[in-house]
Amino acid sequence: MNLADGPIYRCEIVGGDATPITYDPKVESLCRRHPEMGPCQFERDACRARGGRVYTSAGEEVTTAVEKKYDERVRRVRFQADGTVSAK
Repeated sequence: MNLADGPIYRCEIVGGDATPITYDPKVESLCRRHPEMGPCQFERDACRARGGRVYTSAGEEVTTAVEKKYDERVRRVRFQADGTVSAK
């Protein structure tokens, strides 16, 4: 991604304000290189859970189709509370 300095993403709530999604500096550095990583995805998903839409600093929306492209680059393993493991 070709992103400007400053926040990588912003969360726009329908009928509300756009707020930057902020990360710890080390996490932000990781997310700039590898947006598919879990901490980056977690904050984007949290925005969507509140009814928001995620945009990059370049103004491009990070849709579910974009998330699927990210998922092609990484294998996700989720540990369930019952002790089972699921892979995506």
